[in-house]
Amino acid sequence: MARPIRQLSGRGMAAVWLAAAGPMAVASWVIAPRLASSFGDLGLAKALLVTLTAGLVWQFVLVMALVGREQGTLRWADARQALWLRSPRSPVTGRRRGRLWLLLIPLTVGFGVESLMVPSLPIPGDRDLGEILASTAGRSWLHGAWGWFALEVVLVVFNTVLGEELLFRGYLLPRMEGRFGRRAWLANGAMFAVYHLHVPWVIPGALLDSWVLSYPSQRYRSSWIGIAVHSTQSVFLVGLVLLVVLGRS
Repeated sequence: MARPIRQLSGRGMAAVWLAAAGPMAVASWVIAPRLASSFGDLGLAKALLVTLTAGLVWQFVLVMALVGREQGTLRWADARQALWLRSPRSPVTGRRRGRLWLLLIPLTVGFGVESLMVPSLPIPGDRDLGEILASTAGRSWLHGAWGWFALEVVLVVFNTVLGEELLFRGYLLPRMEGRFGRRAWLANGAMFAVYHLHVPWVIPGALLDSWVLSYPSQRYRSSWIGIAVHSTQSVFLVGLVLLVVLGRS
């Protein structure tokens, strides 16, 4: 049987946040620029892909370590309860209801519309994936590059399934209720937005994005909601990169 979820103090939340945000910021602004020259053309883009993937994998390792310490085990039956990896539950009865999965439709649409409508800050050209994919150099790099494509897939899986979402909606959100109660989703969303120090231009939009993810995750006691909605962004990104790899873009 899973142990009760241990609530975090403000210092504990800050420590977990820093353990996630710190390595990503260092990877983006310190390590990747130093490695860029060793990758040749588009060296920074390649180095960022490698280092940020490593940072996201680290977040999965961090979550597993924290849950293992709290629960004394990483058995699936216990870990899924500790990380809210369960079906949505009615906020009134607490029972699981299959039709609650239909919430994913309006949430996904809202997440997509909001992402398009909220402008981001200017993005440095050598870090703008859209510009890179549209450039001749970017298409030359990725055309037929299945190894780089595989690494991109690993990045997005650890981004929206096993990394960021598992940490923020699976681990942190349930453990913030002791301090913030029903408003834990607000604090969780703010922490998630500011976490993006590695890509600071997305922070304004990420604040609204994260509330779209954190509110239903808390209300329906299921981190799968945040994971599913956030992953639509990943599917779109992987599709774009795949078109370039196949030479169809």
